[in-house]
Amino acid sequence: MFAGKFFKNIFKGGFEWNELIRQCYLIGNKSLPLVAITGFILGFVLTLQSLPTMKEFGAESFVPKLVCVSMIREIGPVIIALICAGKISSGIGAELGSMKVTEQIDAMDVSGANYTQYLVVTRIIACTLMIPILTLIADALSLVGGYVSINVSSHVSAILYFNKSFNSLSFSDLLPATIKTIFFGYAIGFVGCYKGINAANGTESVGLAANSAVVNASLWIILLDAIAVQVTSLFVYNS
Repeated sequence: MFAGKFFKNIFKGGFEWNELIRQCYLIGNKSLPLVAITGFILGFVLTLQSLPTMKEFGAESFVPKLVCVSMIREIGPVIIALICAGKISSGIGAELGSMKVTEQIDAMDVSGANYTQYLVVTRIIACTLMIPILTLIADALSLVGGYVSINVSSHVSAILYFNKSFNSLSFSDLLPATIKTIFFGYAIGFVGCYKGINAANGTESVGLAANSAVVNASLWIILLDAIAVQVTSLFVYNS
C-alpha cells in the first residue's frame, strides 16, 4: 500500500521540484566525503591484499584488472549502498519519525497538504538518483586508491595502470552494476520513509525507526544484490 501511494503521487500535479533538488543536495553532497573516503580505502586495501598472492603466481600485472572488475561489479555497489543505508536511511527514518511523533505530519494532512508527495516521493526519488552517482564516484576513487597502493611497494606509471584497468572493463560489467544501484537507492529511500512515517507515538519510536530503517535497508540491499547477480549471470555473462 505504501509503495502504491508512492507511485501514485509521482504523477500527481504540483510536484515539489524544489524539495527534490534540496533532498538531492542533502543526500548526495552530504554523503560525498564519506563515500569518497570509503571508495579510496576499498581500492587501497583490496590492492594491498591482492598483491602478495598475485606475486606468488607471477600475475602481478593482473592486479589492476582484478581491482577494477571486482570493485565495479560487486564490492563497490554493495559496500557503498550499505554505507549509505547507515547514513541516509537512518537519517530519513529519524527525521520523519520525529515529524510523526510531534504531529507535524498529521498537521499537514489536516491542512490538505499532500505530505506523501512532499516528504516521501521527493526523498525516495532523490535516493534513487543519488546512490548510482555516489557509487560511480566511489568506483573511480577506488581505482585511484589501487594505484596509490601499488606504488607503495613498486613503481607503476599512471598511464599503464589505468589502461590496464579500463581495458579489462566491458559494457556488460558497468551496466548491470549501475542498474542495481538504482534499486539499492530506491530500497534505501523507501525503507527510511516507511519506517519514519509508520513510527509509533513517543520519543523512543524515533530511535527505533532509525535503527529499524538501517537494518531493513541493509537486508534489502543484500537480497537485491543476490537477485541481481543471478539475473546478470543468466542474461549477460552466459550470453
